[in-house]
Amino acid sequence: MLTDEQLSKLRKAGQVAGSARELGMSLCKAGGKLYDVAQEVEGYIREHGCGLAFPCNISRNDVAAHYTPCVDDKAVFEIGDVVKIDCGAELDGYVGDTAGTVEIGTKRYTDLIEISKTARNTVAEFMGDGTPLGEIGNAVEMVMKQAGFKPIENLCGHQIEPYNLHAGLSVPSYADGNPRKIEAGMVVAVEPFATNGEGYVVNGKLGNIVRIARERELSDPKEQEFLDYAKGEFKTFPFCARSCDFPDAERHVKYLMRHGVLSGYAQLVEAKGGMVSQHEYTFYIAGPRAEVTTLP
Repeated sequence: MLTDEQLSKLRKAGQVAGSARELGMSLCKAGGKLYDVAQEVEGYIREHGCGLAFPCNISRNDVAAHYTPCVDDKAVFEIGDVVKIDCGAELDGYVGDTAGTVEIGTKRYTDLIEISKTARNTVAEFMGDGTPLGEIGNAVEMVMKQAGFKPIENLCGHQIEPYNLHAGLSVPSYADGNPRKIEAGMVVAVEPFATNGEGYVVNGKLGNIVRIARERELSDPKEQEFLDYAKGEFKTFPFCARSCDFPDAERHVKYLMRHGVLSGYAQLVEAKGGMVSQHEYTFYIAGPRAEVTTLP
């Protein structure tokens, strides 16, 4: 179980992330730049005393996850876009990871958007100490299929530990029959993805998000300086060049990727081009009913 001090940090990170999520969703307007929204979300997190647990993901339509705008990104929101805002705040390693979905200017996908929220909220009603993972997946699948949609089976929620965004347990979004149980003291992100497509994602192009894959001394002192900066600023968390307060960060990131120091995350794209919605909360498992930490 977390100490009072640890729980206070977890709650602070969660509240900041939740407010940043709502800010990001409110800024998604036709003609607006993805870059501007990502900068606003990340700026809010930093201004409120937290670090970035990962870059603000802004994934549209059939892209489920892992896209963040690059430094010179000119992409804008378009009428009809289904936009996932996924952001995370960290405070001394304690993380709030949260996401929501909005539709730009139309209401064609209201049911799809609402069903991922309903699935998440359904899990929130019963998840706690002793809940089998398979029971969570079964609930998500039933909610979605009864509404005529599919969960994305190869995207799941995850346990979070200090400085480790994806730790230990994976939380399924379909009835996989896993008997392993959630335990008191765990921090868990539940993030059902719903689609009108195939129900699977495949890897697409790189989405501008990287992580440190292999640490080694670099012969170029400027590249070593950038790597040291990234380790100090982002610790073990994913990051992107846009989020770096370092001259020519884009070039340094590309150099370190070419030399195997950094690895990139591929965008995750619905296998048959279906629209995708996502809603996510982080929970602290304190007893028979989990606490949502990522409310604004």
